[in-house]
Amino acid sequence: MNPITEDDIANYLANSPDFFERHAELLASVHLTSPHGNRAVSLQERQAEMLREKIKALEHRIMDMVRHGNENMVISDRIHRWAKSLLLVQSTRALPATLVAELEREFMIPQVALKVWDVDARYAQDPFAQGVSEDAKSFASSLAQPYCGVVSGVEAVSWLPDPSTAMSIALIALRPGAVNGSGPAFGMLVLASPDPQRFQSGFATDFLERIAELASAALSRLRPR
Repeated sequence: MNPITEDDIANYLANSPDFFERHAELLASVHLTSPHGNRAVSLQERQAEMLREKIKALEHRIMDMVRHGNENMVISDRIHRWAKSLLLVQSTRALPATLVAELEREFMIPQVALKVWDVDARYAQDPFAQGVSEDAKSFASSLAQPYCGVVSGVEAVSWLPDPSTAMSIALIALRPGAVNGSGPAFGMLVLASPDPQRFQSGFATDFLERIAELASAALSRLRPR
């Protein structure tokens, strides 16, 4: 006959929920080591400690959810105000400058640069349509999603007002129809910060993708019809 193992006992107790009802006196005599010291505590006290720990963990999770919810609401409000400012621009030629200025203001981004190409002939000589190499255009088209990371000899950094202070950047390709991730790009946004952690590699890009969609849709007014 095989000896009874701990697994046998555990299986029996798991399948006999009324065992401790029939032997209630055992609960009072069982003592465990407390995780908060070497003292022995009763099974009921240990269960109470475990319950308090679970409640505390749930409270932390709830607080995290509330904090993230508030942060998302703030971001949503800023995107709303930024999109509204783009809709209110009457002069198409003024749209790029307004887009950049409002992006800097609403999201407190130290530096923003914008270049747009393949524009209507009326805008071909404007500063926002000048100074972009074919390599930069190809690079923009190759971005399936916004790029975040450190500055590493990217041509687009030279579009910034003060490239030497850019320690981290986000590069956002702009595409016709606001389609992010496919098709040739017709422009690129550059966001830069002196903080190396502001746009770090691995950064969640959901927010930047919304920026790409809205900017692409707005700047489509500059393209030939």
